[in-house]
Amino acid sequence: MNKSPTNAENLITDNLDIWTSAIKKRGSQGRGSSKKITLYGIKKLRELILELAVRGLLVPQDSNDEPASVLLEKIAAEKAQLIKDKKIKKQKPLPPISNEEKPFELPKGWEWARLGDVTNYGVSDKAEPETVSFDTWVLELEDVEKETSKLLQKVRFSDRAFKSSKNKFNNGDVIYGKLRPYLDKVLVADEDGVCTTEMIPFRAFSCIDSYFLRLVMKTPYFKRYANNSTHGMNLPRMGTDKARLALIPILNKAAQSHIVAKVDELMTLCNQLEEQTEDSLASHQTLVENLLDALTQAPDNNGFTAAWERIAQHFDILFITEHSIDLLKQTILQLAVMGKLVPQDPNDEPASVLLEKIAAEKEQLIKDKKIKKQKPLPPIAEDEKPFELPKGWEWCRSEEIANFVDPQPSHRTPPIVDGGIPYIGYTDINHEKGINFESARKVGLNILEEHQNRYSLKAGDFVFGKIGTLGQPYFLEEPFNYCLSANLILIQPNLDVTVPKYLALYLNSPALYQVLGDQKTNSTHAVFGIKKARLLAIPYPPIAEQNKIVNQIEVLNVIFKNLKDRIRETQKTQLHLADSIIEQHI
Repeated sequence: MNKSPTNAENLITDNLDIWTSAIKKRGSQGRGSSKKITLYGIKKLRELILELAVRGLLVPQDSNDEPASVLLEKIAAEKAQLIKDKKIKKQKPLPPISNEEKPFELPKGWEWARLGDVTNYGVSDKAEPETVSFDTWVLELEDVEKETSKLLQKVRFSDRAFKSSKNKFNNGDVIYGKLRPYLDKVLVADEDGVCTTEMIPFRAFSCIDSYFLRLVMKTPYFKRYANNSTHGMNLPRMGTDKARLALIPILNKAAQSHIVAKVDELMTLCNQLEEQTEDSLASHQTLVENLLDALTQAPDNNGFTAAWERIAQHFDILFITEHSIDLLKQTILQLAVMGKLVPQDPNDEPASVLLEKIAAEKEQLIKDKKIKKQKPLPPIAEDEKPFELPKGWEWCRSEEIANFVDPQPSHRTPPIVDGGIPYIGYTDINHEKGINFESARKVGLNILEEHQNRYSLKAGDFVFGKIGTLGQPYFLEEPFNYCLSANLILIQPNLDVTVPKYLALYLNSPALYQVLGDQKTNSTHAVFGIKKARLLAIPYPPIAEQNKIVNQIEVLNVIFKNLKDRIRETQKTQLHLADSIIEQHI
């Protein structure tokens, strides 16, 4: 490529589809906001703009511009005069710049200089509480947004009184956060004030634009230098000596201002692209949510069929993100427990007959004195039923079809012993890899014996996290030589009348939250207590249909996984494209 400003600008504008489509998942999924995802392509575009700027590839070079060598001579003369006038102290000369240090080649007429040679970095006056007024600006690192360096708030001494010394800065000073991971927090002061000592205010000598310096200190090359120059373990920071040795490209001041203006223009474009992309993602998600809601809220079969046809016609443009697939999966679970996933078979033994058999069996066990008679379960009120069930289904209490056990009813934490029995909590469970027995706390054999005296584990048993975010059901692994902690509920389905995976499927569906409503929370944490668990209203189908539902969900889960894998591969390709464009052209 012919590296020229024209080609550099084409590089930016001709690849807008790549910059906007390269999106990286940051954490838990949600609306298309930067809190949930990273607009990776636009982030890389910002870095590319800065890098091209300091390489002289954003704006044309003027051969008539005063060369940087002359500017450096002027700075040296200015410093000598200031030393002579005793306005600054003479400092130890910085070492000459070797060719190996230079991160890239500069255009003709530009020069590399050390930050300490062209600024007063490291020399700042101190401000004490008694020396400032109530309206003095007091700047902290938290006031500056990471990556963008946007000033989030301006706080006065009247609202942020301080007791220890601060660094004083003047209008026009560059202020740099020297603490990692905030080494990209740089701004130019628009008024006098004071700042935390973790931020360094400094000013350049004449002929250097403060906004150009800020631009340089936000470039990838400078951030790499800063991150590689930190010291300290707990709060790593870039020391003054290392900062003064940093390399800064020097050029004519008018050209500096021209570059700053061009960067501002292109950063405005990035802001617009970000806003448009996030709006598009949010609109897409809202559309998916509305169409899926229409499925679960359809009043009859005709409405359901029409809602599904709208989705099916546009499936390939609706389900193009991992989050949209997750929404579809949750909707399918909801439809499954509403009796809308598989057709009903009128020949199936209805759930009401199953429940009668369970009741009769319990009566016989009580009569034979094998179990104690318990207080009757309350009937299910109409307001506990969030949706209507199909013919052959019944609402029932969870205790009718499974045992819900509190593994540690005292909620005491047993003492830890070396080499003991694993004491499994929800954080020790990985739904893809299984239980991490190595990292789990260990308790004595007597704790296992106490647990085994209260309940015995068997195939089909599963646990459910009950504190914090209600946990996804997890089927327990044999051999059962471990204990369960108090943050789990042990669920033991009655295998004669309940398919364990159907019950687990229901506990993982949105329908659970519809049934729980506000019951699941207390004043501080989400809690799914054992009493609530035993009284939970369950949509209960014939056992043959339970099996059909489970089989259908397992088939669909494979499809969902394949869709997600395809989306991830596409995203990986988009990220690679964004990276490769930058690698090829700088």
